[in-house]
Parts: sequence; C-alpha cells; structure tokens
Amino acid sequence: MKNFGKWVVKFRIPILIISFLLLIPSFFGYIGTRVNYDILSYLPKDIETMVGQDILVDEFGTGAFSMFITEGMQPKEVAELKEKIEGVDHVEKVIWYDTAMDISVPMELMPDELYDAFNSGECTMMIIIFNETTSADSTMEAIEEIRGIADKSCFLSGMSAVVTDTKNLSEREAPIYVFIAVLLTCIILSLAMDSYLVSFIFLLSIGMAIVYNLGSNIVFGEISYITKALSAVLQLGVTMDYSIFLWHSYQEQRRTYENKKEAMAAAIGETLSSVVGSSITTVAGFIALCFMSFTLGMDLGLVMAKGVVFGVAACVTILPSLILALDKPLEKTKHKALIPDMDRIGGFVTGHFTVFAVLFLITLIPALYGYRNARVYYNLDETLPKDLQSIIANEKLEKEFDMNATHMLLVSADLSSKDVKHMSEEMKEVPGVSWVLGLNAVKGAALPDEMVPDELREALSNENWQLLLIGSKYKVASEEVNNQCDTLERICKSYDPKGMLVGEAPCTKDLIRITDKDFKTVSVVSIGVIFLIIMFVFKSVSLPVILVAVIEGAIFVNMGIPFYTGTPIPFIASVVIGTIQLGATVDYAILMTTRYRRERTAGAGKREAVTIACQTSAKSIVVSALTFFAATFGVGLYSNIDMISSLCTLMARGAIISMISVIFILPSMFMIFDRLIMVSTWKEKIKEKKEKRTRKIEGGVVL
Repeated sequence: MKNFGKWVVKFRIPILIISFLLLIPSFFGYIGTRVNYDILSYLPKDIETMVGQDILVDEFGTGAFSMFITEGMQPKEVAELKEKIEGVDHVEKVIWYDTAMDISVPMELMPDELYDAFNSGECTMMIIIFNETTSADSTMEAIEEIRGIADKSCFLSGMSAVVTDTKNLSEREAPIYVFIAVLLTCIILSLAMDSYLVSFIFLLSIGMAIVYNLGSNIVFGEISYITKALSAVLQLGVTMDYSIFLWHSYQEQRRTYENKKEAMAAAIGETLSSVVGSSITTVAGFIALCFMSFTLGMDLGLVMAKGVVFGVAACVTILPSLILALDKPLEKTKHKALIPDMDRIGGFVTGHFTVFAVLFLITLIPALYGYRNARVYYNLDETLPKDLQSIIANEKLEKEFDMNATHMLLVSADLSSKDVKHMSEEMKEVPGVSWVLGLNAVKGAALPDEMVPDELREALSNENWQLLLIGSKYKVASEEVNNQCDTLERICKSYDPKGMLVGEAPCTKDLIRITDKDFKTVSVVSIGVIFLIIMFVFKSVSLPVILVAVIEGAIFVNMGIPFYTGTPIPFIASVVIGTIQLGATVDYAILMTTRYRRERTAGAGKREAVTIACQTSAKSIVVSALTFFAATFGVGLYSNIDMISSLCTLMARGAIISMISVIFILPSMFMIFDRLIMVSTWKEKIKEKKEKRTRKIEGGVVL
C-alpha cells in the first residue's frame, strides 16, 4: 500500500492535470444521460400491466393519454381548440364529441352514457392520446405545447402531465440541493477540522468524484430523477469519511516523518487499507438494492455503488495531490477544532452500560411497532406541491366529473359485440366505476358499424385487440381502487382469458405488491451480505450479530418515528432507507469495534478496552454522522418533491440515531457480551490459549 502512496506522491501533478481534464468528458456524459421521471416504468417488464402497455404502444400507437377539460367554452370553440391540439407533434388522436358525430348535431343527441362521461355543467372533456410513452421526452414536449395553446380555463390532467411537472420541478431544484448540501457540510467541517481551507479541498475532491460518477451514468442510457436528485448529496454524505481519515492520518504521519511527501505516502497507504474495508460495507448496502424486482432499486444501487468507488479513488489520488499542492495555505489557515475531544465519554458509557442496554430494549418495543405500522403512500401525486398545473387539473377532474383514475381494458378483437356489451354492463355495476366506454358505447345503438368514423375505429380497435376505457371515482393507490381493479380483472378474464387491465391504478396495485416483496428481499440480502463481510473482517461469529443488531435497532427507531408523528412516507423510503442506513452507518460500529478488538488483543481488560474504544472513536463518529446529516437534512427541508424530501429527512435522522446507538449502545453490548465475543472470535481464542500456556510454564508445570 505504501508503494502506491509513493507513486501518487511522485505523480501528483500529472494526477491533478488528468483529474481536471476528465471533468470535460464527465460533463458531456452528465448532460447526455437521459432522466426518467416515470416511476411506474421501473416495474418488471413481464407483468401483465406492463405487457398491456407495450401492446398499446406497438399496436395502437398509444403510449399515454391525458384528460383535457375546458370550462365555459362553446362547442365551436372547443372544436377549434381540439383541431389545434391535434396539430401538436406526437399527439396521435383527440377523442371528443365530434369524433363520433358532426359538430352540427346537438350534443343532447349523443348516447346518454357518452354525454355524461364527457360533460359536466359548463365543463366538457376530451381525451388526448399520444404516440409515445408516458415519460417520453416527446410526450412531455407535447404537454408543454398543449399548455401553451390552451388558456387559463383549460386543465390538462393525467400521468404524463404529472411527469412533466415533476421534471420541471426537479430540474429547477436539483442544483439547489447540491448548494445546500455543500454549504451545510462546509459549516460542519469548519467546526470539526483544524483548518478552514481543508473543508473546501475535501469538497473539491469529492465534487470531482461526483462529476465523474454522474458523467459515467451515460453507460446506463438513463437514470431516474430520484437517483439524479439524491446521488450527489448521498455520495457527499457517505464518502466524506474517507477524506477526514486521510487528513487525520496525514497529520499523524507528519509527527513521524520530517518530509511531508513521505508522510503523505504513508498516510495514503494507511488510508487505502482502512477505507477499502470500510467502503465494502457501504457498496454492499447499495448493491443489495439491485435485488429489487422494482428496478428503481437497481438504478439507485448501481449509481451509488459506483459513486462510492469513485469516492475512494478520489480520496487516495486527487485529495492527497491537492493537499500537497496547497500545503502552505493549509498551514496558514489552521485553527483549533471547535468540536471538543470526548475523553470522558468512554468512562461515562462503561459506568452506566446497564442503563443504556435497558433503554435500548425499552425503546425497541415501540420502535418495532411504529416501524411495522407506519403509513406508506404509493400515489405519486402526493409527492408534489398542490399548486402545480397537473395537480390542479386532477382535482378539477375529480370535482367536476367525480373521476380520479382511468383504466384501459384490452380484450381480444374476436370477442363478440354481445359479450363486450354484457361485460361492460357487468363492469358498470362494480362499485366506483363511473362509466365504461368502448366502440359500441361511443357509436350508440342507432349508428351502424359501417358509419363509424375510421379515426374512432382506429383509436378503439384493431385486428388483434379492442380497447375500452373505464372511469373510476376512486383515487389511485387506495384500497378501494385496488379492490375495484381485482373485480374488473376477474370479470374481464371470465369473458376473455387473454384480456388485460392496464393504466396507472393497475400499475400502482402491482407496485404495492412488488415493493412489499422487495422490502423483505432487500432487507435479507443487505443484512446477510454485511453480516458476512463483518464476520470475514473480524473473524468472529458474535460481532456481526451485535453490530448489525445495534444498527438495525437504530433503523427501527428511525422508521418508527413517522408512525408516532402521523407522517406518511413514500413507498420507496420504506424499501431503501433501511439498506442505505445500514450500509452507510455500520462503518461507525466497525470503527469502534476495530479499536475495541485491538485493545483486547493487546491485553487490556474488558472495561479498559471498551472505554478506550469509545472515547477514541466518538469524535470521528460524531463528525462523520454530522457530515452525513448536513448533506441530507437541508435538502429534506427545502425540497418540494415529498419523495425526495422524505428520503433525505429519513437519511439525516438515521445518521444521528445510528451515531447515538454506536456511541452509547454498542459499548454497552461489548460490556455485556465481552466473554462471548472473546470465545467466538478466532484471534482472541488463540490468544487466550497462549496466555493459558504461559501461565502453566510460569507455574512450573511441564507441558
């Protein structure tokens, strides 16, 4: 490792030159990586709802649709507006009254079902069908153009409109997330470190690693907007430890070596051997997300695992090169660290370890209850501010038309008109169904098949499939709409086993089912992998159990708090937060455990070893946790996208809870289970045997 350190020191100038040059392709990679704002698109491609959506795109040219409401407009004005909307690129069709009948025919002559579905008081509704998917760039561009054509008395609802608003809001806020994280991290580092300039050097080094990570995402083609919004902030929070460790190691080596280059070479070698082991648990936590069927987990997991690797690489190459290049300014800006040493905390914890152990057990009961019963929401509308155009339009749709969701039903083209009619009638009786519209309903009984306009026929049928639209009064992700979807699917299958119910509500129902399974899978994988890593590192059976139990306890407390505060959390938080908190903060426990084992191996008694481990590790743990807290807390307060705000708030709070658990609970566990640890840890067992043999020789016993 030291040879690598010598190499870095020797080539520090070329390293800096190459590092800055690499920012150029990284920047172009960053702007060239597409961002996906449709969370539902990460559902498995082989489930029926996603297969049905592919059929809509491939055979109907219908990737997405929106409900467009006009208020206080005459039929002639609506017809003119419809014509303009049809001229927008990527708008496939617009279904309204004049799609079935000439505008000169009074609306009152429409079939009652069709009239009631598309008219309410002074409001009338049309269906805009796009030829690309919900979150396609072309669809979002079309949404923006339609909004430009329409006036204030028009409302464009639907998932594509929500996705468009999400994109605009996210792009507006993302740079501010980074600014807030950097500012708050700078403040924490200025208090914790012994140089004002060093915090900026840390941020420059990590910032370059973040740019490399974001730029290299181009190999994936696209990433989710959640990954884009969180990756920089999260990478800053979880990799700052490595920079702090290098700086402390360098300062320590300066007292041993007179030459600063030799000191840095030694510091790099020591840091590399330490942070590689530490980063493996963090990477493992993120890799565990890749086991989710809901592939948003893989999206976030791969990007963040890659970010940790870039963070380690930057810490042992770019950062030491910057420190050596700016050695004189660093010396001039030195000051006394404002966060005090924690020399007495070890004695305090070991003196009251039974109290902390009992508090841990008492806290665990309500924490587990809250963790299991916290309210989780899946409706993506709830993550956005209520003043966005799409949210206002959705509320207008609910108020005027008593409609919250629209399902699309695909049935075989050879299903007879009689069966379609009977199926539709049966579906209309399902609670919460407002209307069922297919080709028969639109044309009415009086209009012969040959007189159906080609435009209408192409929109609702082809040689393989018939398409029906079903209006629902129930909100997406509610228990009522999920039960409604189950009933509709059952009716559909009784008439056509190949039939499929698709749309936002059926997809969200699948999302609930899949993420519930993913939560269990990810938890088992992350705990299992990190358990094995700790067991391998410490060659112990008991230590992994203790360390993981302490961090899992902190996770239960963190995830249980929303239940007691009455705060609903987004579904993705319930899946990923536990894994992120475990992978990112188990390092705190590993740091203290390493020192505890070192002291016990050196012959220190139980209490002495735990006291030393606690008081020597506490400050590093506090600085690390506060840095993670600073990188995420401000974003949680600022973000108007609740999914991002909730994730950041949970991560920030989790860092602090894990810090408290490691400083107070983990030493208490060492005190209680010291004998078990010594017996079940390989090196300690060998040492005890050696000590026993020595005592026998000294006692005059011949072996």
